[in-house]
Amino acid sequence: MNIIKMAAIVLIVAGVLGLVYGGFSYTKETHGAKLGAIELTVKDKQKVNVPVWAGVGAIAIGSVLLLFGRVNP
Repeated sequence: MNIIKMAAIVLIVAGVLGLVYGGFSYTKETHGAKLGAIELTVKDKQKVNVPVWAGVGAIAIGSVLLLFGRVNP
């Protein structure tokens, strides 16, 4: 399997996951204060939304690469 086919499959899978889940979230840890031996931390949950057009575009580009992205030696 060459690099173009692998990239095409990754784009298609990422596009489908973006459409199914609509985004992803992650936890960002920040240090609030340090008082001697006591350290206060704050965990903030962030959500990143993936637009529908980005998911559809990734699927379309991945499909085009998979069908027409052949490297001729």
